[in-house]
Amino acid sequence: MSNIILAVVLIVAILAIAYYLVKKFAVLVVNAVLGLIFLFILNTLGVMSWLGKPDLGYSLATIIICGVGGIPGVLVLVLLDILGITI
Repeated sequence: MSNIILAVVLIVAILAIAYYLVKKFAVLVVNAVLGLIFLFILNTLGVMSWLGKPDLGYSLATIIICGVGGIPGVLVLVLLDILGITI
């Protein structure tokens, strides 16, 4: 009887951990997609040319920063570009 209770508790714990990880992973995916869309919109509308700077471009480093950082990552890239630091 105690083996069954232990198995049920372990199954519930594993399901709770899996649910938590999937929920966090979904937030990260949405953040990455929004960051890449924001980068695309910035480059399409030529926002950086309004400031007298070239577009950010689509290098591997830029895409990774936008994918990991999301919209704050894009804003950091814009700030760095304004300050003259290119990636």
